[in-house]
Amino acid sequence: MTSLIPPSSTPPLPSTRRYVRVLSIAGSDSGGGAGIQADLKTFAALGCYGMTAITAITAQNTCGVTGIHGIPPEMLKAQIDAVVQDIGVDAVKIGMLHSPEVVRVVADAIRTYQLPHVVLDPVMVATSGDRLIAAETVSVLVQELFPLAEIITPNLDEAGWLLGRSIKGVETLDEAAQALCALGARAALLKGGHLPGDWVVDVLATRSGVRQRLESARIATPNGHGTGCTLSSAIAAHLAQGLPLQQAVERARAYILGAIAAGADVTTGRGHGPLNHGYAPVAQLVFTSPK
Repeated sequence: MTSLIPPSSTPPLPSTRRYVRVLSIAGSDSGGGAGIQADLKTFAALGCYGMTAITAITAQNTCGVTGIHGIPPEMLKAQIDAVVQDIGVDAVKIGMLHSPEVVRVVADAIRTYQLPHVVLDPVMVATSGDRLIAAETVSVLVQELFPLAEIITPNLDEAGWLLGRSIKGVETLDEAAQALCALGARAALLKGGHLPGDWVVDVLATRSGVRQRLESARIATPNGHGTGCTLSSAIAAHLAQGLPLQQAVERARAYILGAIAAGADVTTGRGHGPLNHGYAPVAQLVFTSPK
């Protein structure tokens, strides 16, 4: 067959144009509302190129989790190596890590490759109430990953587990967020959505002294599955684009509020439905960079 491409002795020069690259290290949600699936939808909606290293496969839907199968640590390492060595990473979102061995693989990869802008969502309990992490993993998570993360994003239940005490009201959020930083995190976004009331209050605290309350009217909806995954992914996406931490948190929070509102009256399944991740998609972003 005759080639339509004329022969050339000079290969084309590599382009300096590239996508904004965000890696999700998390579990797979077969129902599509949380985990890896929510992360990829969020990255795409915010104009980023999403990649994955899957830590576990779950059998779940809007009603709950019926099974969890952990990926062997060596396979998780192979996924991270493959992505980083070829494509590169501008930010990392970390979700479900079910065992100490998996936590150590992720921490080793962050240190080895000096991965930037690590957002750690310490996923411990699903929206349905199902527990997703072994108790012995928590201390390893704090010791290994908190110091490597630019920000951690626990909800009230997860923060209570980490701190060893319940967080009862809005007036305790500031102190609790600061206590999370004292565990080794550079910054903590404590999500107060599980508290009662017409307003949702989140608190951003950093070891450098930042204290910021982010408040919004509560959106009435049964569709809150994947909100934590989506928020942490959105923060990572905005950090990958070069935004400073506070602005990345503010923009991520605005995105998730829009996604909740846009999917508030849509029925998906018989339980806790997903958000509308694609309610206002951004065109794929392209950077000019030699990296």
